[in-house]
Amino acid sequence: MRVVLDTDVVLSAFVSPRGASRLWLRAALQRDIQMVLSVPLAIEYESVLRRPQHLARARASTRDVEMLLDAMVRQADLVAISYLWRPILRDPGDDMVLEAAVNGRATLILSFNGSDFVGAQRFGIGVSAPGPAWHDWQQGRP
Repeated sequence: MRVVLDTDVVLSAFVSPRGASRLWLRAALQRDIQMVLSVPLAIEYESVLRRPQHLARARASTRDVEMLLDAMVRQADLVAISYLWRPILRDPGDDMVLEAAVNGRATLILSFNGSDFVGAQRFGIGVSAPGPAWHDWQQGRP
């Protein structure tokens, strides 16, 4: 399964030791799933995770963010953005996630804001919240 994690899912996994977001990130880092990542998306993750309020919630340092991102980059299938599909979605930040998914041939985008990704289906990419997607994956459904 090839998956793109929306920034809200990565943030949730970073600040909370429990929940489906953390399970998905762990699965990606252990290569149980194939995480798809682009450079612009990795930069977005870094920008969000380094915000002081998020570091405080996670009880983490900027070094912790660097180590997490390094691990993600090592495990991910890094994709180049060969064609800009923009604009398709309402939010340019969401277009960046969709571009990584399309260029990386992802089967699923994980996001808490699925309604922001209306249009992803035309590329054959599913969109789901982490909890329901985790349950389906554990039950052997895509």
